[in-house]
Amino acid sequence: MRGKALLTALLAFSPLTAWAETLVARVDISDQTMAVSLDGDALHIWPVSTARPGKFTPVGTFHPQSLRRMHYSSLYNNAPMPWSIFFYGNFAIHGTTAVELLGCPASAGCIRLAPENAEVLYGLVLQAGFADTWIIVQE
Repeated sequence: MRGKALLTALLAFSPLTAWAETLVARVDISDQTMAVSLDGDALHIWPVSTARPGKFTPVGTFHPQSLRRMHYSSLYNNAPMPWSIFFYGNFAIHGTTAVELLGCPASAGCIRLAPENAEVLYGLVLQAGFADTWIIVQE
């Protein structure tokens, strides 16, 4: 019986028996908000900052390409980008120190969140996986 219990426990943590949860982070550029849902259940609505005038935030549907717990921008004077979720080349969703600007276009193109919200989203992406995470950016 002990061997069967061990096998059951191992299978419970096997990727073959895990089921995918669909994570959607929907960014509305006109409202400067992100709505996060998991398997269709609304979890969060957060203010964001997207591209300021003269810059652009890519519009479309994306999957995460890479994650970085702490990234420093090589394009913008080593600006800190905690909890980075890269989704289109150098464009990422990440935490910002300029939280007073959230809700207004202020970035060079990335999608900025309050650091605590970026950390939550980062964890959700790790949980769901890249293939089951959708980043939808709309105007």
